[in-house]
Amino acid sequence: MYQMSRLILFVGLAVAVWSCTAPMAKEVTNEEEITYEPTWESLARHNAAPEWFKDSKFGIYFHWGVYSVPAFGSEWYPYRLYRTDAFPEYKQYHEKKYGKLEEFGYHDFIPMFKAEQFDAEDWAELFKKSGAQFAGPVAQHHDGFAMWDSEINPWNAADMGPQKDITGEMLAALKKRGLKTITSFHHARLRQRHEGNPEKWDTYNSHFAYHPDYPTSSEDPDLRKFYGNMPQEEFDQYWLDQVNEVVDKYSPDMLWYDVWLNHVSEDKIKEMAAYYLNHTQKTGQEGVLIAKHDDLPKTMSVLDIEQGGKKDVSDEVWMTDVTISDKGSWCFTEGQVYKTPEMIVRNMIDVWSKNGVVLFNISPKADGTINKEQRDILLSIGEWMDVYGEAVYGTVPFHTYGFGMAKAADGKHGGQSAKVEYSASDVRFTCSKDKKSMYVFLLGKPEAGKEVKLKLNDIGFGPASPVKQITELKSGKPVVWEKTERYYTFTVPNTELSPIANVFKMELE
Repeated sequence: MYQMSRLILFVGLAVAVWSCTAPMAKEVTNEEEITYEPTWESLARHNAAPEWFKDSKFGIYFHWGVYSVPAFGSEWYPYRLYRTDAFPEYKQYHEKKYGKLEEFGYHDFIPMFKAEQFDAEDWAELFKKSGAQFAGPVAQHHDGFAMWDSEINPWNAADMGPQKDITGEMLAALKKRGLKTITSFHHARLRQRHEGNPEKWDTYNSHFAYHPDYPTSSEDPDLRKFYGNMPQEEFDQYWLDQVNEVVDKYSPDMLWYDVWLNHVSEDKIKEMAAYYLNHTQKTGQEGVLIAKHDDLPKTMSVLDIEQGGKKDVSDEVWMTDVTISDKGSWCFTEGQVYKTPEMIVRNMIDVWSKNGVVLFNISPKADGTINKEQRDILLSIGEWMDVYGEAVYGTVPFHTYGFGMAKAADGKHGGQSAKVEYSASDVRFTCSKDKKSMYVFLLGKPEAGKEVKLKLNDIGFGPASPVKQITELKSGKPVVWEKTERYYTFTVPNTELSPIANVFKMELE
């Protein structure tokens, strides 16, 4: 039981130098030049999680596009708009504000998506100040609109709407600041999968419903591309050509995929991976492929868990994508409610303690502004990172992630929820790569004078005094501590502590 006067953590093994070890990774030499073939065997030679990616810990992307114009419900507006029986409130909202759906379709929002306030330099500077080590756009969501200057997709941000190369400007501004870059692709879901049978026009695996009364069923060559009304073989090539175009034009360090890759030809998936990895060889990059579920083999890609996290330390590096919104929407919506910096950072610490990387989503407005509420949250994260980043960037997990009182609900997409209510009674660990430091995170603000006890088990645990000193990381000042036969104990000092989370550094011999 936790008492008011002290915080006790039970640790199964000693806090010894050799306890802070990184999971074993397959051996790949950076000097080795590989030509990848579009086979799983060849692609498995790729080092899925290079060192820079393991060290990065935190990146930002943004759901921003045509769906940001109505700013109603969520980025699933176009999916629900044409499913008039299942989601009547969307049609009602749409027709009240924009007119009859037969006359004003989803594609008619594009001229209204002007992004007149978009400033890639400003965004990139904000992301850097937040502590992110990589960033980039949702290059294409499920809705068929490309956020880059495309010769393949006629529905793109350079030719329509903003008339700006959003992806190009954004990635250039990020690279200028030394950040790695990511582009995310969600368009595998775009194709209408009614298989030529209009009776199945509202199939779940299609983003747009093949509704006979609306443009989604149009045979116009361009509208067919926008609404995904095309045969499988044609769509698969269209899907691949767009990804390859982004790779050729912008050389992102990471390609991130939403689900439904299992609905794209396996041959095209292998072609995509080989093309990207061969490209990164030529540019001298160590590229990363990221996907959810089993959409890509884990021999050559990183697993992503949406809005959740693993429940224990993972041998393999993994990722979670989480959003700033507290309730549902990934794009900006009117009346949007946001998570607090406390909840965001504490849940990120839990991810880092389990060998994970966080991809954090924000929600710009259609005009290209990031509102003050979101900016303030990002800057709060950055201020915390400025103080405690030593315990985050470039660290490796301890053999156990930690302990505490918080109860974690299951996540909707696997693992645990990304909205756990942590407190100072919850403790997490990371370690430095050189094995000389262990970091103890208290996920809240403890009271001065409280004792933190780390209990050791009865097995041998190395040197008699493996800890040289313990410091409060923010001030750098040593704290009072002692080692007994069963415990390491230190006292929380009477100093200015963070309301978000606090870190104590155990310097090891």
